[in-house]
Amino acid sequence: MIKKLVMTKKLISKQLKNLISLIITGLILSGLCIAQNLEKPNVIVILTDDQGSIDLNSFGANDLLTPNMDKIVNSGVKFTQFCATPVCSPTRASLLTGKTPQHLKITEVVKRSKPNDGLSNEEYTMAEMFKDAGYAKGHLGKWHLGYSEDNQPNAQGFDYSFGHLGGCVDNFSHSSYWQDGANYHDLYLNGGEIYRDGEFFPNMMLEEAKDFIMQNKNHPFFIYYALNVPHYPYQGSKEWLDYYNEKGVDYPRNLYAAFLSTMDDNIGNLSAKLESLELKENTIIVFQSDNGYANTQRAHGGGGSSGPYRGHKGSLFEGGIRVPAAISWTKNIQPNQTRHQMAVIADWMPTLAYLCGIELNKDDLDGKSLVPILKNENIKSLHDEYTWQYQKQKAVRKGDWKLLINPVIKDLFYKNTIKQKPPYFLVNLKDDIGETTNLAEKHPKKVKELETIFNKQNIRNHKRK
Repeated sequence: MIKKLVMTKKLISKQLKNLISLIITGLILSGLCIAQNLEKPNVIVILTDDQGSIDLNSFGANDLLTPNMDKIVNSGVKFTQFCATPVCSPTRASLLTGKTPQHLKITEVVKRSKPNDGLSNEEYTMAEMFKDAGYAKGHLGKWHLGYSEDNQPNAQGFDYSFGHLGGCVDNFSHSSYWQDGANYHDLYLNGGEIYRDGEFFPNMMLEEAKDFIMQNKNHPFFIYYALNVPHYPYQGSKEWLDYYNEKGVDYPRNLYAAFLSTMDDNIGNLSAKLESLELKENTIIVFQSDNGYANTQRAHGGGGSSGPYRGHKGSLFEGGIRVPAAISWTKNIQPNQTRHQMAVIADWMPTLAYLCGIELNKDDLDGKSLVPILKNENIKSLHDEYTWQYQKQKAVRKGDWKLLINPVIKDLFYKNTIKQKPPYFLVNLKDDIGETTNLAEKHPKKVKELETIFNKQNIRNHKRK
């Protein structure tokens, strides 16, 4: 009887301890949930257009003034191996869905001449993710993911949209003339065409963003701030052009630099708005370029820089896909950090979902949350392998090894296409960051291994919806 009472007492004691533990855990978790609900972070994704791999001071440029972009980079985590795609539409599609362009079947520029081109509204977008979490959602700037009503921003989860649907506009007339052989007006507000001739588009974007922030200052918001700078036409302010000319910066770098610094001023103005409303501390800012710099005729043959990397926009060499990228969050991310792991554009959606406490079905995503890397600089890249495709060019990365198939380099003004012979170009990026030496003949088994990875992924993508 005594033994039974002792055992009963021990059992009750154990159950009581478990109950107390559950109560304490519940209180802690409850407290976190309440804090999250009261203090959901705002999110601003700043995507620049055709900004070269090193074209800001914090990434290596020594002939540019970019203090406001540098402030964002230095206030959080900078990525030195961040990869986008070689042109804008695939990058934007990947950013907003967490999927590779091959998965989405958007591997080239979306064209107005093909009405059915664009991001399907059946895809679950970053804007829809934030919509489901109760955020206000604004798209400001360039879209380039479709022209039909079903493809436009308001059909993809955005409450508010201001900007141009195509890839490029003159910043004063807001007319596009760079593709499809037609000059057409391209300025829209929530799907309706508007006219504000003579106003400088980047400044219009800035004012729209400030108004959106002001209207939603007491409510969590998500802004996709998709700049069209420094994409041609280079239309920087006279003050900045005079500055770079006085510094002796050569053509066309002077035109590009003036436009870039004009953009930097506006980014600083946007940050100042957050600070004036005391919103900066709890606003996550993602910053990156969409691809490498352009060297076409309309871009005056160049102006941007890939630094030590080979290639440019339109190429799968590193200069076409490795872009400046960073994330800052004053409240929760320590400043002046650098990460050297490879990361990709599709990673932002699951990363932001985690940071904002949003449940996200990741089963069909190609991106991975970067939170483990943000927490620990020593862990491996979350991508054991990754593939790219643009036109006939293909690339696959596994660790430091990279295989390019049919890689292309264009000379200045795109007068000639420089194709690699043979079509396989193998490089170990750890040993040859400039991709100067082709190791394909020396390592045929590695070529076969990487090509097999690409082919398997390609088959998988074709089977996907």
